[in-house]
Amino acid sequence: MSNDDLELSRFAENLHQEVIISAEGNQTEEDGGAFREEAFTRLMIEYLTEAGELEDGHVCYHSARGIKINGYNLQEEEGRLDLFISIYTQNSSPTTVRKDVVESAFKQLINFLSKVYKGYHQSIEEASPTFDMAQLIYSQKDQLSRVRLFLFTDGLTTVQMKPEQVISNIIYSFNIWDLRRTYRCVTSGQKREAIEINFQTQYDSVIPCLAMPESQADYSAYVAIIPGEILCKIYAEYSSRLLERNVRSFLQAKGNVNKGIRQTILKEPYRFLAYNNGISATAEAVKLVDLPNGGQGIAEIRDLQIVNGGQTTASLYQAVRKDKADISGIYVQTKLTVVDRDRIDEIVPLISRYANNQNKVSEADFSANDPFHIRVEELSRTIWAPAVDGTQRQTRWFYERARGQYADAKNRESTPAKQKTFTITHPTVQKFTKTDLAKFEHTWDQLPHIVSLGAQKNFAKFTLGLAEISRPEPDETYFAHLIGKAILFKSAEKIIQNEKFGGYRANIVTYTLAYLSYSTQKDINLDRIWKQQSLTSSLQQAIQGISREIHQVITNPPDGRNVTEWCKKESCWKAIQNIPVEISSNLNS
Repeated sequence: MSNDDLELSRFAENLHQEVIISAEGNQTEEDGGAFREEAFTRLMIEYLTEAGELEDGHVCYHSARGIKINGYNLQEEEGRLDLFISIYTQNSSPTTVRKDVVESAFKQLINFLSKVYKGYHQSIEEASPTFDMAQLIYSQKDQLSRVRLFLFTDGLTTVQMKPEQVISNIIYSFNIWDLRRTYRCVTSGQKREAIEINFQTQYDSVIPCLAMPESQADYSAYVAIIPGEILCKIYAEYSSRLLERNVRSFLQAKGNVNKGIRQTILKEPYRFLAYNNGISATAEAVKLVDLPNGGQGIAEIRDLQIVNGGQTTASLYQAVRKDKADISGIYVQTKLTVVDRDRIDEIVPLISRYANNQNKVSEADFSANDPFHIRVEELSRTIWAPAVDGTQRQTRWFYERARGQYADAKNRESTPAKQKTFTITHPTVQKFTKTDLAKFEHTWDQLPHIVSLGAQKNFAKFTLGLAEISRPEPDETYFAHLIGKAILFKSAEKIIQNEKFGGYRANIVTYTLAYLSYSTQKDINLDRIWKQQSLTSSLQQAIQGISREIHQVITNPPDGRNVTEWCKKESCWKAIQNIPVEISSNLNS
């Protein structure tokens, strides 16, 4: 077995174990195998969200004759729908998934969508997440311009690419994430697959540019003017993957279209270049070609990222999609900085920072390189959790600042015995990521409606908070309290799962704990939770009681709203604050 095959097998085993642990103790009405597939889907969404391939995703399993779906994500402002289907083999060693199985899976997704377009939600139990999913998609069906179908599998496929299709003016793309592709994404040292654009083959064009004079600088730079139509097509295909390195651009692109930009596009497109500041972008490499009339042009570009100008880009896209604007005469000035791969994580955040230095949030960066996260990581590697249950064995809580750190650290141990010791010292259930951290903190700070936006958007809001609010540097006390919040959250997940509400667990958990924080004015003894590494029975009972009231409120939204969308509204949190829940005297003591 080659070294690459050995590493792939090791990754498969780690993935398999992570799915088992995630599913352990959280059985639903479906059998264990179905729930493991659900846990696998959730893990894949986390991987691809971390990698910037997805903005977010919701696990929602549904299967019937000829149809199956494991999850979805709707980006209403972009008119894009992502649908997920999983083929989970449950094998700890790589196995082959046949081409016909892959084709069948995509067909099941398309069949599901076809039924949804015809009002499938009307035949589904209203108090179920599947109803929410189907109703939400149905309500947006006339606004969709692109549907991305994702197949997740822990097996190996021979099908690597499947061409796009256009059905009823909607572009359908097919994305296959098998074990090997996922392994490369997670272990490549990059947070995502780099965007590679060939302007000649994809857009039948070359972008004329002016290169900076030769110098001793550790980068190269180009000034170019990109046709608005090409920039719009690039954004339509890659969306927020273009903006992953800059949180401000990411959030601006998600907000309302700038009115001034929109008016220029619609009424004075010929003045767009004069009025607009353009965009700043970075790349890992470019390929230049000589132009027939002299000069050079950009033919290919690798790892394109827009670090300033996300709103400009998104506004062009929205004007075409919503207003049917003619942008054939619009051009956008572009400053492109090319940085070598080994320095890209160092230099690009600085470019992003200074390109946005006129904004209040100048330090915000979508990477995990913020000093706050680095300090939490350092603390997690040095602080021992108290021994419990009368044993002398102590463990650590492992903060995975960047995806794959846990597996890398384990694999660096030289022998199987040392790897086993590492797992005992750092149990997988005590691993948490930066999106988990943001979820714990925002729940404690009574922002469950923000948590309900999804992992990526919640983390983006948390990152902005780090920049806007001067927080003291994390110390041992902060870390102990953070783990107390983590234990609260993980324990609440198990308690609420056992209540068998039938869905919306993630929403119920964050709202339950936010209400607990609110009603006690944060007077929960986090030091005691840290020392005991568990919750008291009175605290568990309080979570159980509160969760039942929360379930009643969120599953009965006003005006028959969609439950998932209702949970994202601040009005939902205000309604929750008004519910009368008696906190037991045992908890107060």
